[in-house]
Amino acid sequence: MKMTSILARFAGALALLTGLTACAKGPDKTPLEVELVQNLRQALQARRAARGEKPARPALTRAALDATVKGAFIEVTIEESDVFAYLSRQVSKHDDFPGTVEVWRSEDNVNLAMRDGVLVATRGMPNDLLAASALVHAGGPKGPSGNGERIYEIAALDNESYKLSLVCQVEDLGVKRIEIVELTYRTRHLRETCEGRGGQAESLAGSQERNRVVNDYWIDSRTGRIWQSRQWAGPELGYLRIRQLTSG
Repeated sequence: MKMTSILARFAGALALLTGLTACAKGPDKTPLEVELVQNLRQALQARRAARGEKPARPALTRAALDATVKGAFIEVTIEESDVFAYLSRQVSKHDDFPGTVEVWRSEDNVNLAMRDGVLVATRGMPNDLLAASALVHAGGPKGPSGNGERIYEIAALDNESYKLSLVCQVEDLGVKRIEIVELTYRTRHLRETCEGRGGQAESLAGSQERNRVVNDYWIDSRTGRIWQSRQWAGPELGYLRIRQLTSG
């Protein structure tokens, strides 16, 4: 099956998933969750207004997270602007392709979709990443599985879109200990380097190097969970830094 047809099928499935999460009504929020989503709203308003001071990050502690937050939350930071948000997991399911698809949503319906921790789509952001293929394992550790082609479909003006075909290689950078809100994890640092073909270099604006995308993943050496990543979300957004605060 051609990669472009796979991408089209996934984009359709994602549209259904994000539609369902938008219609779903979750349980009442605990006080810290209220603080998180209020801070999220302020952060998004600041980003969209593109003016004023950035809101300060809440002083999170592990005790407060464990005591008051229910479910899985991630912290997402737009690297270029340092604007951040908190998203909760809405959907986790399997489809016809390897890995598990998880959809994460903010209070004002910004969505990220990840396949085994690899970013494959955004919704509600400027020039969304409509869909992306992901090279993941059929089982075992999450994150990129090896070398091959990835295709990114990016939203453009007038309801148009365009595709980028990138050739990717994964490098194991060894053991790395990371800390996320007072917890330390022993991880392996994987780096996925993707290069554009021919004239596509100009389309990779937002990448530090115009003809390359570099995604980093810190994967738990014991469980295979991705605790932290830095992933490219398209020319408009650039890189997102993602941390798993709670696993649910």
